[in-house]
Amino acid sequence: MSADGTSTLTAPSLAPAGNHVVLEARNIVKELGHGARKTRALKGVSLTLNAGELTLLMGPSGSGKTTLLSILGCILTPTEGTLTIASHPTAGLSPEALAGLRRRHVGFIFQSYNLFPTLTAEENVRIALDVRGERGSDAVVRAQRALQQVGLRHKLKSYPANLSGGEQQRVAVARALVGAPSVMLADEPTAALDSENGVAVMQLLSEIAKDASRAVLAVTHDPRTIPFANRVLRIEDGLIVGEERRAEGVETVHQLARNRKRKANA
Repeated sequence: MSADGTSTLTAPSLAPAGNHVVLEARNIVKELGHGARKTRALKGVSLTLNAGELTLLMGPSGSGKTTLLSILGCILTPTEGTLTIASHPTAGLSPEALAGLRRRHVGFIFQSYNLFPTLTAEENVRIALDVRGERGSDAVVRAQRALQQVGLRHKLKSYPANLSGGEQQRVAVARALVGAPSVMLADEPTAALDSENGVAVMQLLSEIAKDASRAVLAVTHDPRTIPFANRVLRIEDGLIVGEERRAEGVETVHQLARNRKRKANA
């Protein structure tokens, strides 16, 4: 047990007892390129994402983080290995079937927000429902509820240019959340944010991750995100090399503020 309340293992556990597994990847290999330029970006990765948990995937540039995230989100298919999302195996599925699985069960949050500048916050969130064929008044209500959940009920009709970076990222979180996905995947969600907004977004993701039917995974370089995680996976050279599980659970914004104040006064 380390001083900050975490335990470090040499390899990631596949299924902690008592947790419902939402996503399971086994022995994932991904080869990129052809012929003499062929490389193995992933070399046999196995992991699970568990409902009610926020997991971080951390590692240096070129370690395979983005490739793995794309496979877990059904954007890329593995060269070898198996992936199961919400009890649905992906092996042998057509591109159309994979896209359908992704729309039903996966929500994405991007570093650059990926909002449409000519659409309001509400309309940007409704897009996630529109691609699933869900339209009309019910879609409007669901989009508004998602924005309320991320604290932006008062910004429904605002365009991205009139929102701060933190607010734009919260719209992106609402868009990922509105379809009630089984898995939410975030790619460097705090990289473009200052400290205050980064903490606010991570607090939001940690609250979303408490849902007993949902898992949240964030790929990140940002050490500010670690206090919010239930679990931290470390990846290097296409392999997961370790896991840290936080014994004390997720810290709150208030706890972090108190810690910063103590350090400032020391």
